[in-house]
Amino acid sequence: MKIINVKIKRKENAKDLPLPAYATSGSSGVDLYADVENETAISPGEIKLISCGIYIEMPEGYEAQIRPRSGLALKHGITLVNTPGTIDSDYRGLVNLIVINLGKEDFAIKRGDRLAQMVIREVTRVEFIETEELGETERAHGGFGHTGVSRIT
Repeated sequence: MKIINVKIKRKENAKDLPLPAYATSGSSGVDLYADVENETAISPGEIKLISCGIYIEMPEGYEAQIRPRSGLALKHGITLVNTPGTIDSDYRGLVNLIVINLGKEDFAIKRGDRLAQMVIREVTRVEFIETEELGETERAHGGFGHTGVSRIT
């Protein structure tokens, strides 16, 4: 397992919140916590920007992917609009979550709630080579849903 160092800074008024941490030894992502002053309700269909109270410095060649928490999605319909979100190595701004309530009831966010997870990934850079022809495949131009739903024929 590869370990890298990521610099992190807390907002001045977020020093009471825990730093991102792995919940278990097998966790792929660290939990991100809600930096809200007061309990904040999100109504069904509503989108809100929620601060995590931290700034990070990703090493070049890495990104942080921000993902929803499965329990919140299943139980309450709480997810992230742009998932996975990406924090690039040259971004130094506040880490925020674009949270949406897809559930049927208001959802209350309290200070310190675990709202999302952050997974650190290596980045591969590509060089695009323009061409007039692409290689043939069995699928070729088959689009969305072209193979159907049922596996049983």
